[in-house]
This record gives sequence, C-alpha cells and structure tokens, in this order.
Amino acid sequence: MLKTFSSPLRWYLLALVIIVIDIVTKVWAVDQFMYGPALQIIPGLLQFTYAENYGAAFSFLADAGGWQRWFFGAVAIGFSAVVIMWIWRLPAVKRWEPTALALILGGALGNLWDRILLGYVRDFISVYYGNWHFPVFNVADMAITVGAAMLVIELLFFKDRSDEGSEKSAEV
Repeated sequence: MLKTFSSPLRWYLLALVIIVIDIVTKVWAVDQFMYGPALQIIPGLLQFTYAENYGAAFSFLADAGGWQRWFFGAVAIGFSAVVIMWIWRLPAVKRWEPTALALILGGALGNLWDRILLGYVRDFISVYYGNWHFPVFNVADMAITVGAAMLVIELLFFKDRSDEGSEKSAEV
C-alpha cells in the first residue's frame, strides 16, 4: 500500500476520486433538480440547478447536430492518454504538476463518462449576478479549471525552480 503512494498510481487514484465525486454529484443533481426548482445557496449569486450541455466548454458547438458528441469524446480520450503518460514520466519528487494533471484527468474523464453514456454533460452549479449568468458547470469542470490554473502558475512562477530540483534529484 505504501508503494502505491510513492508511485504515479497515487495521481491516478486522485483522478479516480475526482471522477467518483463528479458522477455522484451529477446523479444527486439529476435527482434533486431535473424536475424540481433550483436550490438557492447564496441568493443572487449561487444556486444548484440542472442543465444539459451538448457542447464543450461554455456550450461551444452545443447545437452542431450531434457529431460533436463523438468528436469531443475522441479529443477527451486522446488528451487523457497524453496526460496519463505525462504523469507516469514525471519525477517522483514532483507534487504540484502531477496534482494539477490528476485534477485535469479526473475532470476530463468525469465529463467523458457523461458524454459517452448520455450524449451530453450534466451541469448543476450556477453562478449569477442580476441578469449576468456564468455558464452552468459541474465538479469535473471545477477540477479541470483548478488543474489548468495550477499548471499556469507552475509555468509562470515555478518552472525554473522545479527544473533545478529535478536536475539535482537526477544527479543524486
């Protein structure tokens, strides 16, 4: 068991946890909000509701006629394969980058699950203010966003330091 937490498998386990949380929350949202009213969490700002997204981020290509289901599915599978290999090849001492990649992987596979099984992605978190509404999203979307932000932070602020650390650990 301890060997699992010192190998790349720990990052795949994190991705699996994200997938499970995503699917469980989507099932809950369908049960609670598909035919019922939205639940106000912070009135005027945040609510749980139900939406079906047939497109990609921000409903991009949602009304494209159906081909986008398979296109986005293929992209998610290819991207996930790249991320799986990327994580596998990272030095064991790295933490930030593989965490970010595991979040992205879990989110991508969580949404892929919906896309393949249903033909759309179930969303339920709605942020709004007055007449302004951010596109409805889900746990997988949050994981992808946080993971992507972590990668950007790594590249902008820590890339030189992490490269030096990798080189030093490789020399030992």
